Amino acid sequence: MEEKEFKQSNPEHLMGNAVLGKLDGKTVAIIAAHEFEDVELLYPLLRLSEEGAKVIIVPVKSGLHPRPVAQKPVSGRYGTPIPLEVMQEGKRYVCSDLKSLDTEKIDCLLFPGGFSPDALRLEESVLSLVKKMNSLKKTIAAICHGPQVLISANLVKGKKMTSYAAVRDDLTNAGAKFVDEPAVRDGNIITARVPDDLPEFCQEIMKALSQK
Repeated sequence: MEEKEFKQSNPEHLMGNAVLGKLDGKTVAIIAAHEFEDVELLYPLLRLSEEGAKVIIVPVKSGLHPRPVAQKPVSGRYGTPIPLEVMQEGKRYVCSDLKSLDTEKIDCLLFPGGFSPDALRLEESVLSLVKKMNSLKKTIAAICHGPQVLISANLVKGKKMTSYAAVRDDLTNAGAKFVDEPAVRDGNIITARVPDDLPEFCQEIMKALSQK
């Protein structure tokens, strides 16, 4: 997949007189397979790009789809397709594929929840990417069911983490220290529980990236 030219809006003009741009020069890659939780992709895309980050959306055509059609794009639980039909590609985001990602140029990997993580955790190319990013001490963020990918990449042992309630036992059994908090940061790993915690989740991501 050829990555389109990225033309980021000037963040200083996005909220009236508010001066944004905490993430100027930072790149965030959002990885999603079929049936991702729509808002857990859309909110970080808007919030992080608002602060000046370059956002790359990486659709992985994996997982079951309840509306199977030939060549159907990767879509969320509520029908959001990738690329996003309601947003111009190249302005706030670009699309890419896994093979085109350069870990040296990416500052954060982000995994939305939904059913997407259950498929992504079976993809060796995804797990290899996560492990490489972790070895480089890059930020890895996951919300809702997203931590399932980190479990399969063997990154959670001894880490303070949170998730959707159904993933709690998986994290605990994998050696993580589960806490019931909106968003948790332990080293380079950031996790959050549910869509209601997206503001705290994105705040933790912004803090982590602005400190580098």
